[in-house]
Amino acid sequence: MKVAATLRVNGVTYPVELEPGTSLLDAVRDDVGLTGSKEGCDDSECGACMMLLDGKPVNSCSYLALQAEGSEVTTVEGLANGQELSPLQSAFLEHGGVQCGFCTPGMLISATALLAESPSPTGDEVRIALSGNLCRCTGYDGIVTAVLAVAGAR
Repeated sequence: MKVAATLRVNGVTYPVELEPGTSLLDAVRDDVGLTGSKEGCDDSECGACMMLLDGKPVNSCSYLALQAEGSEVTTVEGLANGQELSPLQSAFLEHGGVQCGFCTPGMLISATALLAESPSPTGDEVRIALSGNLCRCTGYDGIVTAVLAVAGAR
């Protein structure tokens, strides 16, 4: 039986009808129509599904959508300012923090949360903050460099 709910995603409120076991990832992708966050493992292991929930990173593949009611959800699409990329998104491009791009949404979300909490992190702090995000292509160096570049520009 579906339940009527509202999800606030990237500053917009969406009325949705959800099965009680629907993950936040599925609700955002299927019901809201934002497909930037990816399902890589469906087991909270890879971080490709990462979203911010009231500013804190969560694995949306294992977080129930109904639990997010009343909270602010931010997806990778919500990091940009309209058509203008966020400084972190631009830095990922500039410093080679993307290759296949599958992990990029989760990496950006985790890095955004880190920079909000610690505006001048060390390289080790960046690596620790990104430890819940798996990347098979970049070797992480470009990602860490991009995060540090944005931190240094503040």
